Amino acid sequence: MTADAIVLGAGPNGLAAAALLARAGRRVLVLERGTATPVPDWEAGWVLPALVRDLALDRHGWTPSLPDPWLTIPLPKGGTLALHRDVARTAEAIRRVNPADGARWPEFCERAARVARFLAGLYAAPPPHPVPSGAGDLLQLAGIARRARGLGRTGLTDLLRWLPMPVQDLLDDWFSDETLKGALGGLGVSGTRYGPRAGGTAFVLLHHHAGSPAGVFRSESTGLRGALATAARGHGVEIRTGAEAARVLVARDRSAGVVLTTGEEITSDLVVSSADPRRTFLDLLGPDHLDPEFLHAVRSIRFRGATALVELSTAGRPPFAGLAAAPSLDHLERAADAVKYGRVSDRPAVDLRVTGPAPDGRHRLQASVQYAPYALRDGAWDEAGRRAVADAGLGALRTHVPALADARVERVLAPADLETLYGLTEGSLSHGEMALDQILFMRPVAGWARYRTPLPGLYLGGAGAHPGGGVPGAAGYHAARAALRDG
Repeated sequence: MTADAIVLGAGPNGLAAAALLARAGRRVLVLERGTATPVPDWEAGWVLPALVRDLALDRHGWTPSLPDPWLTIPLPKGGTLALHRDVARTAEAIRRVNPADGARWPEFCERAARVARFLAGLYAAPPPHPVPSGAGDLLQLAGIARRARGLGRTGLTDLLRWLPMPVQDLLDDWFSDETLKGALGGLGVSGTRYGPRAGGTAFVLLHHHAGSPAGVFRSESTGLRGALATAARGHGVEIRTGAEAARVLVARDRSAGVVLTTGEEITSDLVVSSADPRRTFLDLLGPDHLDPEFLHAVRSIRFRGATALVELSTAGRPPFAGLAAAPSLDHLERAADAVKYGRVSDRPAVDLRVTGPAPDGRHRLQASVQYAPYALRDGAWDEAGRRAVADAGLGALRTHVPALADARVERVLAPADLETLYGLTEGSLSHGEMALDQILFMRPVAGWARYRTPLPGLYLGGAGAHPGGGVPGAAGYHAARAALRDG
């Protein structure tokens, strides 16, 4: 079989790349190793406006989720603190808990949003070349410099000071209420193995704020994967599930297609991989086709997944869209200590989201439980270990949320399960840690951050490329545009 382009993976990035290539007239085949994904049709993150526009996603069933309140925080003495989309309304809610923190909330939100808008501008384009080699590179850097200057003195100071900070230091600068800081700090360590005292975790908080209104520190999308699949099929894309690529074919020093695990060969001069960098380069391509220095850089990428996903269902819809159970920054730091030594935290931080109705009339929820290491110090992951994660996560939630009394555990996915089932190296949901030395022109590795790879015709378009996890579809969109520019 022959195709004009092969895309590996039917997640948001793979589907975005496929739809864009097909829209340009290419005959595209998408190969998906499984039949399902950890969250079937729900994504956390901001969707690029250009992606929505170019693929008319609003006409294919996609709508941004706008829950209000966007986060509910259990209070230690009972009741909850609701963070609303309206800054003033949230400030008033915080003021009832802590008057000083409520007074500071509007200014914090305005200054954080200014930095997040700058990041969103970076994510809407391929990463800049740190050493420009042509007029286009110079123009891009000049545009970034103009936007940085437009932040003003306070905004530029915040950008340079906040990004490398521990999220604890940032929040301690602004607030005193431990529950509020714990919830926001949990967003700063989301998907990482770090505690809130680690440098660069303030960047993670602001990264997840990019593209959202002031005062909303995370985004989510309902129906994104379905809308992308509909758009792709509308442009003639064929999507094959249960079709796992075993290796990338190479001929005449360029990609020539893929071989499936069944032995079937599919030829194409263009292959876009939305798999993570280690799987793409070490497993699918192999070291024989790569320079030793590049191989060393790929092997040095930090993945280190430390989040377990617990899928739940309840008879009634919980009275919130999202809930964070992290009582304080100290609680977060102690929870992170366990993973350093290969242990599951017995008092984890839990981020819970309602993901939609279940076929049996119940309501689906997903709890992200931190921290659960990829490799356990004592043995391998088994059912007892998975039950322990679920019990610890539910214990943290049920203490404060009576609505979860009838919650039923449907499935537990440890980081090792995420690797086995979905090809996520070390269970890293973001295809590599979102850290300051693994973003922009250093993602996936320095010198190869603009979606092209050392093998002509092979492009990297997954979350392991810029702008990383939390911006679903963006890397695939940019990778397809790069491939189309190359002809």
